[in-house]
Amino acid sequence: MSQTDMTDFSIAGTQSTPEIRSDWVNGILHLQGDSYPENSYELFNQVVEWIETFLREADRALKLDLQLLYLNTSSIKAMMDIFDVLEAAHAEGKAVSVDWHYDKRNERVAELAEEFKEDCSFPFNILGT
Repeated sequence: MSQTDMTDFSIAGTQSTPEIRSDWVNGILHLQGDSYPENSYELFNQVVEWIETFLREADRALKLDLQLLYLNTSSIKAMMDIFDVLEAAHAEGKAVSVDWHYDKRNERVAELAEEFKEDCSFPFNILGT
């Protein structure tokens, strides 16, 4: 992905991959759906690149808006990498946050989000609906 392509991107969700939409102007990255891709590095590498570019070039807050339902082990590792990038940015004084939406009937998702939140010092909201 070249620098000129970095402002916004969108990846349609599939049965095994989440829908991913970036909103450079509003500083929001939205991920929704299940995540058990064959190659999570290939999928999430462009997400990490977008986040790193946004944090480097945009002088405003970044929010991850998550509605992830199921994550396999490699997707969990990718999310940990993303949260590490956010944690480093937070340590540098950048405004970053996560809103993780989940269905209250799916406690497993809430538990996973809680596990991620324990390792993060930036604002991390777990929102049941």
